[in-house]
Amino acid sequence: MTLARHHKHWPPGVPHSLAAPNGTLFDRLEAAARRTPEKTAIDYYGGATSFREFHRAVLNLAGYLQQHLGVARGDRVMLLMQNCPQFVIGFHAIQRCDAVVVSLSPMSTSDEVWHFAEDAGARVIITTQELQPRAEAAMAQGLITGCIVGACADMAGSADAPDFVREPRRPHDRALRPEVHDFAGALAAGIEPRPMENQGGDLAVIAYTSGTTGQPKGAMLLHRAFCLMVAQRSLWFAGSADCSDLIVLPMNHVAGMCAMNQAVCEGRTTVLLARWDAAAIPALIEKHRIDRWAAVTPMLVELMGRPEFERHDISSLKRLYGGAIAMPAAVAREVERRFGVPFIECYGMTETCGSSHMNPPQAPRLQCGGIPQINVDARIIDPSTGAELGPDEPGEIVMHCAAQFEGYWNKPEATREAFIEIEGKRFVRSGDIGHVDEDGYFYITDRLKRMINASGFKVWPAEVELCLAGHPAVQESCVFGVPDAQRGETVKALVVLKPAVSDSTAPQALIEFLRGHLAAYKVPRSVDFVDGLPKTAAGKVRWRELQEQHARAADFSTTLLKTP
Repeated sequence: MTLARHHKHWPPGVPHSLAAPNGTLFDRLEAAARRTPEKTAIDYYGGATSFREFHRAVLNLAGYLQQHLGVARGDRVMLLMQNCPQFVIGFHAIQRCDAVVVSLSPMSTSDEVWHFAEDAGARVIITTQELQPRAEAAMAQGLITGCIVGACADMAGSADAPDFVREPRRPHDRALRPEVHDFAGALAAGIEPRPMENQGGDLAVIAYTSGTTGQPKGAMLLHRAFCLMVAQRSLWFAGSADCSDLIVLPMNHVAGMCAMNQAVCEGRTTVLLARWDAAAIPALIEKHRIDRWAAVTPMLVELMGRPEFERHDISSLKRLYGGAIAMPAAVAREVERRFGVPFIECYGMTETCGSSHMNPPQAPRLQCGGIPQINVDARIIDPSTGAELGPDEPGEIVMHCAAQFEGYWNKPEATREAFIEIEGKRFVRSGDIGHVDEDGYFYITDRLKRMINASGFKVWPAEVELCLAGHPAVQESCVFGVPDAQRGETVKALVVLKPAVSDSTAPQALIEFLRGHLAAYKVPRSVDFVDGLPKTAAGKVRWRELQEQHARAADFSTTLLKTP
């Protein structure tokens, strides 16, 4: 099959190939600080940090990490923070002292922090005071020997902010806790770091991802992977450095991390929120003339329902893009009508250092992951045999690209399973089922592991969820399989209704609606209304958790039915 057929839809002026840069993200920050030292790099609730201040803070923290905590080349250092300037500084400082960033979700529990520290062999953590208690157990047992603690208030302005952002810095006694260091004090020490040794081929980040099963695995990503991703995005989404980027996705996740890197490397101002706040978004877009924003579907749905949306001028927005969560066609059309720009869907994985596919801005398609980006060779294969499939044949999506990960940290068997060799090249196995059309656009059906087998018929939950999204009463849903004595598995849906219709819609009405749009075997036998759905920090619904919970209940019910 012709792998370059998508080139006829290629963005004008964008090259088809690009050499992977050999430098590091710190090199790009340094260049931006030289170009525009007094320009605001980060705006955090009205608190402005210039590129010069940002660059100096990175150098000072890197020097402190080396001199006072003994961080050396190749050491792993954990970052445990919500979105804040300290995260951006810590991320670059760890890399400036030739160490490796291990970025943790701020939702991580004490047990999870312990696991990540033990698995990565990380003995130093940089965190903020509201999250420091999560590291205490690992510190008490000597697993973590050094902890730098910041206060978000130190770099925030006077604008409205969550309580934890406004909380003043808590005092701590170094004589009693010598392993605990103050973030602001580390910057104030003014220690110059040793010369940097790392280059593009060195390890930059270990990004933990749960993948499809088991304990989280640490995907190893190189400096050149991040630099190449920045270079690709800069060409794909060509824009002026005079504009600003809004970042609300969690920067500990690769999606938010790539948005952060993009803004820093291009020398753009990052307007940063600690966490999602729909009421604040329209005013921020208007005030800062935001022209680029990475978002996910639930954010946009909530935002369009807010009264603030109509009160502010959002005409500066030129690029609205995202992935991770399916965008129903009806929602995409409403987004374009009300925002004035199309939503550019993309597709990728932690293991590909972010997006491997993206819709061309001049020719986007609805409910589509897009076309392979620069230097990406993507195929559809039979997941059982590895045989390549043709257009419109569903199979597993696999990708080969220069930004792909090196493997999973200390997990050789999982690494072997993550790749498949095709024509002498290592392709990353996505675990996602999809198809490619005659024009080279890729469509994602669902996770391979999410497939429901109902009496031998395959049901893809995402297809049912997208259909449910077309009902005017549905805000969001989660569809999964549960055990069934007759069918083996049957389809179940959990639905969050829009507030205005929550008292006037019955589950049977949604089942009847689906019967008019889907084959009978795909229609849920059971629909439950819920107040909300549990989500990851990246906004993805925790479907596996819900499936396991309801599967246990179904197993129990089935056992009762079978008991004489």
